[in-house]
Amino acid sequence: MYGKKECIAMLLAGGQGSRLHVLTRHMAKPAVPFGGKYRIIDFPLSNCVNSGIDTVGVLTQYEPLALHAYIGSGQPWDLDRANGGVHILPPYMRSKSGEWYKGTANAIYQNIQFMEQFDPEYVLILSGDHIYKMDYTRMLALHKEKHADCTIAVIDVPLDEASRFGILSADADSRITKFVEKPREPESTLASMGIYVFTWKVLRERLIADENDPASENDFGKNIIPGMLKDGCRMYVHPFDSYWKDVGTINSLWEANMDMLSPKCPLRLNDPSWRIYSRNPASPPHYVTPEGTIRHSMVSEGCTIAGTIEASVLFNDVKVGRGAQVRYSILMPGAEIGEDAVIEFAILAENTKIGHGAQIGGSAIDPLGTKITVIAEGIALPDGAQVAPGTTLG
Repeated sequence: MYGKKECIAMLLAGGQGSRLHVLTRHMAKPAVPFGGKYRIIDFPLSNCVNSGIDTVGVLTQYEPLALHAYIGSGQPWDLDRANGGVHILPPYMRSKSGEWYKGTANAIYQNIQFMEQFDPEYVLILSGDHIYKMDYTRMLALHKEKHADCTIAVIDVPLDEASRFGILSADADSRITKFVEKPREPESTLASMGIYVFTWKVLRERLIADENDPASENDFGKNIIPGMLKDGCRMYVHPFDSYWKDVGTINSLWEANMDMLSPKCPLRLNDPSWRIYSRNPASPPHYVTPEGTIRHSMVSEGCTIAGTIEASVLFNDVKVGRGAQVRYSILMPGAEIGEDAVIEFAILAENTKIGHGAQIGGSAIDPLGTKITVIAEGIALPDGAQVAPGTTLG
């Protein structure tokens, strides 16, 4: 039994991330590199620490090895603590049976025993695949003020995108009056961000009842939230009006990285008042040769640049050969670009090798947006290779 905590966080990080294709073949989506020196999970973990929440359970499942290794003891986020800290929570065998997490609610249900160790008053449920900065203490304060059973963070989305989300309606007092998961004809543009504060006693009762319902899909959006609303529980919205991005697709991941290059982007990664912490390898400063050029880009430690980099994000230990051109692209750790190669509108996963004079991607546009070319981890392409815009290799 640990010491009592007012609020603990449960971070859902077991998703396969199938829409990220080859980037998540060997790792869970929250472990995907982002923004030159981070991984997606750094954002909710850092938000917790900056919000004074020092106890976080990270629920893992799909390809968890890279994520487990990355989180480690939690030291980079100041979560290596004796009372609390970060805890990795994979599915585990019980005395009679064991099973994978069946849905978001079932995942939390399977860890009731873990939560009970801290005897919390409130539980914060988070998703591990969003890019944003949020002070959770404000959301918790609203929850307390309203004596709520559940408070849901919401963001206003364009009407034509609303059918992708759980959509809520609320009255003048911010109390939720209606919730529909991914409606065909949305009546509101208030979208759930998948961030919830629950009063623990209420959550515990609801999880047990949901688990005992054979008709339930064991999901917060499909079952827990609608059920609580139907039963008249006190449920409120907490509006959020800053940068938030669900990076669940190749295009959204590319767009979010490009957003970071804009001086107008409200998500400032170098803001000392709300740091995003990460685990970074020790690398020397990046080196730009006399013929190398960097414009409007983010280049991390350990890189060697002998070519031209424009509007791109380069992670640690990337090498770009003489005469090579990299534009509007993301080069993940250890990527190597041969001399005179051209990389445009592409994402190169870790330790890819591109031969001399290769042509990767391009600026082709279709009605759904820019066609991003993706090269999977560890792939080596020969000299002169040509990869058409929008191709995925791996």
